[in-house]
Amino acid sequence: MAFFNLLGALPQVTRDLNARRVNKAANRAVACQFGREYFDGSREQGYGGYRYDGRWQRVAQTAREHYGLDETHRVLDIGCAKGFFVYDLMNEIPGLEAYGVDVSEYALSQAPEAIQANLFKASAIRLPFPSDYFDAVFAINTLHNLERAECIVALKEINRVCKFPHQCFVQVDAYHNLEEKQLFEDWMLTAKTYCTPDEWLALFKEAAYLGDYFWTTFNFAEQSS
Repeated sequence: MAFFNLLGALPQVTRDLNARRVNKAANRAVACQFGREYFDGSREQGYGGYRYDGRWQRVAQTAREHYGLDETHRVLDIGCAKGFFVYDLMNEIPGLEAYGVDVSEYALSQAPEAIQANLFKASAIRLPFPSDYFDAVFAINTLHNLERAECIVALKEINRVCKFPHQCFVQVDAYHNLEEKQLFEDWMLTAKTYCTPDEWLALFKEAAYLGDYFWTTFNFAEQSS
């Protein structure tokens, strides 16, 4: 395993914690349905409008360079939402077979028309693909939306469908101290499993996951005043 920031080229986001604290329980219940409100409703209930803006192009470039992807390969994005990463991977690497899965019917219905045939409604714990089908697998800010036991199952599914154990990438929510944990809990809506880095590494070991990983963390510099 290697600690690797696949999303390093993306801009840092400032978050309004005070707004997210209001009606938290009700907004969390709505967000966990992963419907229109979560993707295209208010910021208090999710993304506040998840639209294609080209930012995933830089992530696709990083993935191509780091994992040596070319037109002979087949890759999977778990928790693909509207499929923007899949779309930009296929544009960045003409001929690449890229697929995505997500639990949200709404998000999948909003994907670019050119890739809708490559997207499937499915859970990370039951991937609808044969073993050793992919050359690389990505799960970006997805697995922490599962219970801990389900995270282990999902990691084992990644192992199953990927030909090469080290050609995988997982990013999950984490915190280093109690202050970061409180900030995260004030902000998050859908996460069910969030741990310290050491706890995540222990979970990875339990699942025999050998791919790359990175943490989504929250610090005071990311808050709006």
